[in-house]
Amino acid sequence: MSNQVVILDSQVLKKVMNHYKSSTVVRNAPGVVFAAKLADTSITAYKSGKVLFQGAGSDREAALWGEVLNKAAAGVGKAKGDVLPERFAALSVLGSDETGTGDFFGPVTVAACFVRADQVELIQELGVKDSKMLTDDLMRKIAPNLQATLTYSVLTLKNDKYNEIQARGWSQGKIKALLHNQALRHVLRKIGDEKPDYILIDQFAERGIYYNHIKAEKEIVRENVLFSTKAEGLHASVAAASIIARVAFLEEMDRMSKIAGMTLPKGAGPKVDKVAAKILLKSGEEALKSLTKWHFANAGKAKGIAMRKRK
Repeated sequence: MSNQVVILDSQVLKKVMNHYKSSTVVRNAPGVVFAAKLADTSITAYKSGKVLFQGAGSDREAALWGEVLNKAAAGVGKAKGDVLPERFAALSVLGSDETGTGDFFGPVTVAACFVRADQVELIQELGVKDSKMLTDDLMRKIAPNLQATLTYSVLTLKNDKYNEIQARGWSQGKIKALLHNQALRHVLRKIGDEKPDYILIDQFAERGIYYNHIKAEKEIVRENVLFSTKAEGLHASVAAASIIARVAFLEEMDRMSKIAGMTLPKGAGPKVDKVAAKILLKSGEEALKSLTKWHFANAGKAKGIAMRKRK
């Protein structure tokens, strides 16, 4: 499970508590002053000012408050996964990452990028770093330069297809594993004989679980594959993949916002529930379903809000 910690002053802590008010849960533990549970993230605030985010959406939610507070983040912990070779950051690496898995609205996007050893410095000069440290606007500016410079593949799984395969019993882990494997295969085909020293996947599942998810695939990328959490901070290839995936997600969100006739919010918090209820009242359940990951708890919350407004 991914964990993130931010340290907040009392005023901002009150804002956090108000922001997640509708998702409040009881957590009887020493020092806890507030707790909330989203579809993919648990939030626990302590008397000390520390706020712990746990779960698949922890990076997203922690970064929200970290950016507002000029990145007042602390205790994020070390990367976990395979032991990387010496001077790994300077090697030729094919990296992959995904985004959108914790957002009620919008697709899941996965990107893979190949960064040669002689490109690492250039890519860093283009502004690539851990995408959690970048704003969406800045990533939109950086992505075209990365796409023009690097060999990459980006896949966007739209909501209709996501809901279809999820309803067949596919877990998010399986969906992500299949997309990562496909994106990596695409890039390997494009670069031909120019093989990477290693492949680095931003770890969302243990190696055995990942490969079990894709065992039925005809082509499975296995050679020199490494897994690590926080991989966007370990090599420019994953950081670049993260940015390209994020911008693909944002572009699809822009397209869907036009269809909805309103700006679709990111994440899975209370604001999302309210906007979803508006769409439900305006256009009906099928329209809302086509814009969302329908198995999220937000769907039920939106229905509840809409029902109360109809009375």
